[in-house]
Amino acid sequence: MLKLLRNEAQVVAVWLTAALFLAFGGGWFAAAANNTGLTLVLFAWLFAAILWGAFGVVRHAEHLAESLGEPYGTLILTMSVTIIEVAFIVTAIATSAGSSPVARDAVFAVVMIMLNGTIGLCLLLGGLRHHEQTYNLPGARAFLSVAIPLAVFALILPNFTGVASVPTLSTPQAITIAVLTLALYGVFLTMQTVRHRSFFLDPVEADSSALPEAPPDTAHTHPVTFHAVGLLLTLLPAVYLTEELGHIVESSVKALSAPPALAGIIVAVLVLAPEAMGAVQATLRNRLQRAVNIALGSVLATIGLTIPAVLILGVWKGIPTILGLGQEQVLLLAVTLVVSTLTFGGDRTNMLQGAVHIVMFLVFGLLLFHP
Repeated sequence: MLKLLRNEAQVVAVWLTAALFLAFGGGWFAAAANNTGLTLVLFAWLFAAILWGAFGVVRHAEHLAESLGEPYGTLILTMSVTIIEVAFIVTAIATSAGSSPVARDAVFAVVMIMLNGTIGLCLLLGGLRHHEQTYNLPGARAFLSVAIPLAVFALILPNFTGVASVPTLSTPQAITIAVLTLALYGVFLTMQTVRHRSFFLDPVEADSSALPEAPPDTAHTHPVTFHAVGLLLTLLPAVYLTEELGHIVESSVKALSAPPALAGIIVAVLVLAPEAMGAVQATLRNRLQRAVNIALGSVLATIGLTIPAVLILGVWKGIPTILGLGQEQVLLLAVTLVVSTLTFGGDRTNMLQGAVHIVMFLVFGLLLFHP
């Protein structure tokens, strides 16, 4: 029992933190309203607890992936962490008095972090260790063929609708885009899990260098049901704590005199850090296909679930959701999507492609603090 508690310390920690905030959070938040120091302490506590819980979610999802195989394992992982992100964004918008750009900033940050930061790091480190790596080209193309139009509809189209002085969609536009986004994402999931599952598996080649170098992990002996329950027990309090974090993150950003878009970056970093680490580890083991499934799957799941949720919430509240990006961000997004199609235009990758994506990620960071 003691060994089990040590191994599942993340579950204990997030449930204990959730219980404390459920009992005393109201008073703490009231006291923090006029206390910058307490605001930052509560923010750091919640951020650390959610991040640790997210790593627990990833650990259980990894074990499920080994048992269920691809693409189900990666899909469980991306869905789990995307739920945390959607909970945060919906809470932030639901509790705001007016239109909030947090959804736009978070989705754009996810695209930049995964397509440039994570993919760039994976290809750079993978190229340094393995020179060239292979992946399943039809799977990568399927991800991008859906992600590109959905990203344009969500982050660029609102700049040209002419609905108001801010980049938003009208009510009919918002409802239509939300329905179409969900429908297209549903079609993709059907293809990924049923009709064309082979597109998302590691390519089988005669050259043994293209096959995974690391043997499967057989150290754990727990059944699938144990990890499924463990994932849920870690995910549920993490979602609750994410909602609590939504009440304090904007005031924390203001207390630090940081750019307003940093709130969306915090959300993205919070939910993507475990996934990014998993993608890098898979690449170093010469399992690039898993890294591609994680990175591109995260982008697609974020757009496919977050955008419909915030659009429907905005229609329900009667407050349009700010989605359109600024001019420099639109340019960076366009270049990222174009370069991504070139990167995944062949069946082998190398370190040069990774270096290009890393440079674009650094430019994203530059524009955040010096627009």
